Amino acid sequence: METNRTRPGELPGERSHHRTRRLRTTLLALTAAGGLLLTGCGAGGGGSNSSDSDASNRTGFPAPAVPSGGEQNDGQSSDADQDGEQTGTPADKIAPSPDYLSTFALDVDTASYGYARRVLADGERPDPSTIRPEEFVNSFRQDYDRPDGNGFTVTVDGARTDSSNWSLVRVGLATRTADSTDERPPAALTFVIDVSGSMAETGRLDLAKKSLDEMTDRLRDDDSVALVTFSDEAETVLPMTRLDGHRGQVHDAIDELETQSSTNLGAGVETGYATATEGLRKGATNRVVLISDGLANTGDTSADSILDRIADERRDHGITLFGVGVGSDYGDALMEKLADKGDGHTAYVSNDDDARKVFVDQLPQNIDLTARDAKAQVAFDPETVAQFRLIGYEDRKVADEDFRDDNVDGGEIGPGHTVTALYAVRTRPGADGHLATASVRWLDPNTRAPHEESGQLETDALHDSLSSAPARFQVTAVAAYFADTLRSPEDSEGTLPGNPGLDQLATRAHTLAKKTEDTDVRQLAEAIDEARRTN
Repeated sequence: METNRTRPGELPGERSHHRTRRLRTTLLALTAAGGLLLTGCGAGGGGSNSSDSDASNRTGFPAPAVPSGGEQNDGQSSDADQDGEQTGTPADKIAPSPDYLSTFALDVDTASYGYARRVLADGERPDPSTIRPEEFVNSFRQDYDRPDGNGFTVTVDGARTDSSNWSLVRVGLATRTADSTDERPPAALTFVIDVSGSMAETGRLDLAKKSLDEMTDRLRDDDSVALVTFSDEAETVLPMTRLDGHRGQVHDAIDELETQSSTNLGAGVETGYATATEGLRKGATNRVVLISDGLANTGDTSADSILDRIADERRDHGITLFGVGVGSDYGDALMEKLADKGDGHTAYVSNDDDARKVFVDQLPQNIDLTARDAKAQVAFDPETVAQFRLIGYEDRKVADEDFRDDNVDGGEIGPGHTVTALYAVRTRPGADGHLATASVRWLDPNTRAPHEESGQLETDALHDSLSSAPARFQVTAVAAYFADTLRSPEDSEGTLPGNPGLDQLATRAHTLAKKTEDTDVRQLAEAIDEARRTN
């Protein structure tokens, strides 16, 4: 039972105010729990089957609009937590949360991880500003259950770390499988190709051309393709063309691509969207595929103003953007912002294997859509959680109150995708019971009807240690810790609780590579080895 004591530095009377706010938060959480029982949501670390096609009329469950003011750390650098226990993790390393909700737009970008691997392979450390932990985490296959149709399943699990009372909690969202390209609607793709002078470097334009050739061969006869190039200016090389009987024409246009001079990326994107609009196909997935090193140096170089110029096409026609980065010098920030604000995602290719993976193996998920404006919200229980931090997603944060506002932009997700969000969570000493409820909301890509799914996690479902967690959870943790270390070069063990440092991460990654027999995990282990050599 909590005593009515005043915390260090707390003015008399403030404690009762904190207790009142906490009681209000707890009552809301109990209301949510009652809603959970009534709606029959799944429990204990699994995905729930709860769905609502008209969730805007709901009473706040499963992600209640908890008001700000949940009891929390004061954010000062101290090893003592608010319950008087030594945590062993300075509070300034984990920023205190303003409440017990966390809301973000879904993201399946992987370019940050791909580019980091490229830089490490060249014997250098990537710039910390290019490291986005969520893109490391989302670069690996997961074993989440999948839904039968459009939408998501929700899986919530976690494991305790070696840092006192700190756990890693994983929120996993998965769309249906994409086993056959025959199941998707036709695609109308506008390839926007950077042919500026910087693309002359080996592994840029030649890799882009080979990638486009492979993608063209894998597309269906009822798909359509247009081709736009840009250097000083932009040019529509091929208008929207049905592939049936015209693949040779597309290949010829690709083969004739040659590098020129400056990079007017803004003109390329604007012309690309204009070409996509002119060739718009109803009932098809209309998408712009931008392939560039992102090194804009002519014309409009601001992502916001570039996207403002094509706002009508994006809003009125639902044209989405898929950005593919190439080159050893890569304008990561511009490409990432264009994709995030252009209702799409990014990938990075550095060799033929990467290109085959993106343009062939992952073709359905990179051109089809199963959900629009998808957002996630995680509600932590203030009775069991003292502090939490979402790892990454800084550029994808959404105001808590906007979770169910379908006019607020979310993420566009395709079939075969998984989205993973990892949290560092400090539980209260002796905490027992409900820990968190995770919800995802999205719009049907065709009808734009809203839907929701949710899942929850109890404290007794936490694995006792990371080593006892499932292999795919361990891979997620290693990827997050690796990104954390690259992001914090001045701190050999990063800022996340339980980060063992590069030496132990390398050992764990190699062990997991053998256990999973997964090429991607082996490449992760090799990247960590490269990072160790650059110290």
